[in-house]
Amino acid sequence: MVRFYDPASREDQERVEAILQSAGIEYFLAEEPAAELGPSQIKVAEEDIPYAEKALQEARAGNQSS
Repeated sequence: MVRFYDPASREDQERVEAILQSAGIEYFLAEEPAAELGPSQIKVAEEDIPYAEKALQEARAGNQSS
């Protein structure tokens, strides 16, 4: 598993988790070493990085067009 995303807040983390879940991408939460940097790091399998990035980009594009 490699680091994919460092959420800035709990809400940001939940949003990205929901995107990954809806795309069927397995992920793992790792405790952030410095608590002031955010809640948890989101990690995915290295081979899933392109799919996770695409899902996040599509979600961002969908939110911008709303």
